[in-house]
Amino acid sequence: MIPSVNMPDKEIGRSGMILCAGLGTRMQPLTLTTPKPLISVAGKALIGHAVEQLENNGVTNIIVNTHYLGDQVEAWVSQHGNSAIKISDETDELLETGGGVVKAKNLLGTAPFFVLNSDAFWIDRPGVSTLARMRTAFDANECDFLLLLAEHNSAIGFDGNGDFFCDPDGRLQRRGNADFAPYIFAGCYLVHPRVLDNIPVHPFSMNVLWNRALKSGRVWGLVHDGLWLHVGTPDAIGAAEEAIKQFKSNP
Repeated sequence: MIPSVNMPDKEIGRSGMILCAGLGTRMQPLTLTTPKPLISVAGKALIGHAVEQLENNGVTNIIVNTHYLGDQVEAWVSQHGNSAIKISDETDELLETGGGVVKAKNLLGTAPFFVLNSDAFWIDRPGVSTLARMRTAFDANECDFLLLLAEHNSAIGFDGNGDFFCDPDGRLQRRGNADFAPYIFAGCYLVHPRVLDNIPVHPFSMNVLWNRALKSGRVWGLVHDGLWLHVGTPDAIGAAEEAIKQFKSNP
């Protein structure tokens, strides 16, 4: 549960980054010739699901990072035809989830922005906007990261033990040594760019900054209400497509 906050500044969440630079090894053999963000699920490339969420929710500045088979991702962006999408090229060095965001910082502006994984996406219930809910829930005075969460027992394509516990006030704690945690990081977060100050561009996981913010209680969670899917392996594609079909027939 997220406590009541003031309505967010109109600039919050108007920029977003889609992480598309990974090697996609778990998706082999499909990714031997095609980058994972271009793998088709339910008739649309994975990157297309992410871009659609941003475009449909007022995000007017979109950054896509590239590394493995990056020319194919750039070609998709060009063909998509949205001039709001810019490329952050990591061809020379794969910077991981943290370093890639740091490199793109100047393209993302000074207001809190979204970061989305390309291999996890969601479908909202009619009349619901997850990104709008996240904008409303983000209190810049109290929060550095707002993570979208999926409930473990309703997630499609996730085979882990869960990631987080969520306090009644919305603050998160990692699973730690527990056997199970009820919430999964759903591949999307809203972050204040101040957490990137004075960090040089180098390869590192965003988990480093999450852990720093978790210690001071500045990582919150928002539970998704709808269908959430993780598509990390070839076998997950069919399961995701069947779940989408069922959800759309009875959301």
